[in-house]
This record gives sequence, C-alpha cells and structure tokens, in this order.
Amino acid sequence: MPGNPDYIIVGSGINALVCAALLGKAGRRVLVLEREREGEIGGCMKTAEITAPGFVHDVMATTFVLFVTSPAYAALGKDLARHGLEFAGTDTPTGVLRPDGSSLTFRTDRAANIAAFNAAAAGDGDTHGAQVSATEADAGLLFGLLGGGLWTRQTLTLLAREALKRGPRGLAAVLGGAMTPMRSWLESSYRSELTRALWAPWGLHAGLGPEAAFSGQMGRIIAFALEAAGAPIVKGGAANLTAAFRRLIEEQGGEIRTGADVAEIRVTTGAGGVNSGTARARGVMLAGGRELRAEIGVIASVTPDQLYGRLLPGGAERERAEYRYGKGNFQLHYALNTPPKWRTEGLGGVALLHLTPGLDGVSKASNEAERGLLPAVPTICVGQPTALDPSRAPEGQATLWLQLPEAPRQVKGDAAGEIDTPADGTWTEALREAYADRVQAILESHIEGFGDSVIARKAYSPADLEAMNVNLVGGDPYGGACTIDQFFLWRPFKGSVNHETVVRNLWHIGASTHPGPGLGGGSGYLLGRRLA
Repeated sequence: MPGNPDYIIVGSGINALVCAALLGKAGRRVLVLEREREGEIGGCMKTAEITAPGFVHDVMATTFVLFVTSPAYAALGKDLARHGLEFAGTDTPTGVLRPDGSSLTFRTDRAANIAAFNAAAAGDGDTHGAQVSATEADAGLLFGLLGGGLWTRQTLTLLAREALKRGPRGLAAVLGGAMTPMRSWLESSYRSELTRALWAPWGLHAGLGPEAAFSGQMGRIIAFALEAAGAPIVKGGAANLTAAFRRLIEEQGGEIRTGADVAEIRVTTGAGGVNSGTARARGVMLAGGRELRAEIGVIASVTPDQLYGRLLPGGAERERAEYRYGKGNFQLHYALNTPPKWRTEGLGGVALLHLTPGLDGVSKASNEAERGLLPAVPTICVGQPTALDPSRAPEGQATLWLQLPEAPRQVKGDAAGEIDTPADGTWTEALREAYADRVQAILESHIEGFGDSVIARKAYSPADLEAMNVNLVGGDPYGGACTIDQFFLWRPFKGSVNHETVVRNLWHIGASTHPGPGLGGGSGYLLGRRLA
C-alpha cells in the first residue's frame, strides 16, 4: 500500500473484517494487521485438518446465524458472495437429547414446532407461537437496542417513539421483562421438561447461565433467529468467509498483513498523559520496531487486557483491573469413518444438538464451572457439519464439532471426584484428555458403536484456546463476562460511550464492546458505518 492508510485496524476477527470492508466500500484506505503468521486471519474463525487428512474442521466458531441475520450481512452479503462465500444449512437447526434417550428437535417451520411442542405438553406449542410472534412484533425495539449504537440520536429517537406508542410504563414493562432469567422464562412458559431442556443450554452460547438476568430474553431471541434462518455453516469451512473478506478488502484497495504483531499504539500525549483526554492516536509500532502511521486513526479489535495492558500501557488502568472474564470453553473434534448412528431416531440431520439432563442439569454444570470445578455432567453441544456440508470429510465419513461452554478457566477440582486435578489449577494435557474421555463416554451412550467409528479426535482446553488467540482470556470466547453489569451501556466499562477510548482517534471494537460477542460483526458494523 503506497503512502499511509486512513485507518489501521489491529486484529482480524469478524468485527475487524466487517469494519474494514465497510470503510473500504466508502473509499477509505484501510490496513488490517494480524499477529498470526502464514496468511491466517479471522480470529475465532479458523479452519484446519486437525484430526486426519481430508477431514476439515472449524476449530472454534462454526455457526453463522447471527451473521446472516445481521445488518453487516445485509450491507456486504452480495459482495462476499461475489467473492465465493456460500452457506450450507438444514431445516433442523437444533435439538436436545437427554440421558434417557428422550429428544426434541426444532425446525425452521413454525407450524411444525408448534405441533411438536404441543405433543410434548399441551399448550407448549401455542405458547411458543405466541412468544415468537411477540418477538417479531418487538423486533424493531429489541434489535435496535441489541444491535444499534446506544449513545446516539437514533437510539434516543427509537426509545422516544416506543414510549409514545406503548406509554412510559409499557416501555418500562418490556425492558423489565427483558431482564428475566432463562429459568424464570422457561418455568413460567413451558410445562414440558423436554421443551425447557431444548432452550436451557442456549443462554450459555451468549455467555450467560440460566439464572443470569437477561438470559431469558436471549433465549427468546435465539428461538426467533433459529426458526427464521436456521444454523448455517460456511461451505468448505469458516476460513472461506475470511477468504471472501480478504478478497473484498483488497479489491477496495485495502491491505491485510499477517505476522504483523502490534506491540504498541503510538499516541501523541502532550503534557497530560494517556488518560488526559487530549492524547491522540497516530499509528502503531510493530514488535520488530517498525512504526506505521495512520492518517485518521487506529481501530483495535481486542480485549481490554490487550488494549490497555499491552498496546496502550497506563490507559484505563482501574477499569481494566475491574473488568471480568467469563467461563472458559472446551472444544472437541472427531473424524469418524461413518456418520453417527444415534440410538434415538431423527437426530442425524440436526445442526446443533445439545446433550443435557435438562434445565437443572445446565444450571448445575454452569455453577460447577463457575466455582472452578470440572462439571460432572457437562452440557455438550454437538455440531454435525458433514450433515450440512458433506465436502468436509471423505465420502461416507463424517466430522463432529463439540463445544462445552461450561469449563473452568482455573481448575480447582472435579465435581464428580474422578479426575485428578493439578494443585496449581492449570490445564495440562493429561487433564484435558481425561475430561475429553468423560465427554466421549456420554457420546458412546447415545451413538451406536461410536468408539469403533473414531478415526481420530482433537481436544482443546481453555488454556489451548487462549494459546491460539490471546483475546480468549482463560478460554473465554465472549470477550468478557456478559452479565448485565458488563453489557449494553456498560460494555466494556461503566463509563464507556459507544466505541470511544481514552485516546482520541483510537476506537475499540470486538466482543468486549457493544453489542457484545457472536459472529454478527455488530461492533465492526456500527463503527464502520459511523466512520465511513
């Protein structure tokens, strides 16, 4: 790239790529810097043959329902498709399987879902239909707050309009209802334990346990999104999405450099220091000592630890010290010589299947992980990518993608009292494989001949995930705890305003900023649209 770029973006996750593409579309010159080498970009969007030759796995993130329903995709989808992006899906995005073999699946067909829920318990289907319709009716308000810039005239206008339409108390009632925990929502709405079990794990994918405020609203929104758009994956692997972004950004005159580890954000501070309000970002310095200048500013798609602990030492020290990270994740991948033969019929085409005893089981496992224990019966999310995209494995064979969203960052013990844990709480290879054995035993109880079908497996502990991506602090893929005190107006910090930082012309995006984690590219979209 001749001359200095208008913007330098640190990191190449979904938010960074969305922001870069929007700025490029508006004629801005953008340089994206990624510390990983060998041309790899994408943050948690990583695809590789990690088990056996010919078996393609999304190592971390895999499901793109939040992206295909996002404003970012509406703005960039056609361009990305032109550069090779394709999705694969199924009409059965999710389901639940309990230890006794009972199951319930959820389809992209509201009438079918109403019938299935009513069969589980009279009235549950009618409740589902009414609640999804209510989410549709409130979509403008809900998605305006979830995905819009909060400290903006647009959001103020939205709230004023809703208050006029509903009345102040009516608006307050809607916002108060959004604070309902998952447990309260499920127990007050559904009679069937099976229906409750279907939705109970989904709050975990938003970084929230079933007793957390707002988890019930996230459950309702996820139900609406899954029914509307399914649980699509990228054909050939998530890396094909990042490749499409790269081609689009380069077509617009932007540049992406890998192996470019940013060591410092360079600022002009004057006499007041970094936190004075007068400091201004002028560029970055790479680990090798090379300085790169930006004509307008710098955008950091990182966690607060990375931004204020490493890249901008001394910035927002108190706020960074108070910022909390959530539970870790545990990933497990399988290469199989045959598609899984579920002992319970009708599960082979489910995109994301949760194995759990139910609402109480999710609550118990989540609580154990939060207290530093390996859950005795973990909540297991089983993705079946080859059911959606057979190209990911040799013909007649299969892959499984497993995510366990309740893993302790530091291990204090085993809730089942079966696995020895290190005194210092670190995840060792032996601990990782012993926990993977626990998970595999659960799979073997549900899948006929599973052990004999395994060609290879690959496990990643929370420590392994952090080693792959420094922004996954303690294996937390959500950029920090998503409890209400660190969300909406208060993400990442209590005094945060949109994506501003303590330094002028330095902006902060990513999972640690509003509107939070996920593959929707929300913060990148909001800032890219604002700066374009």
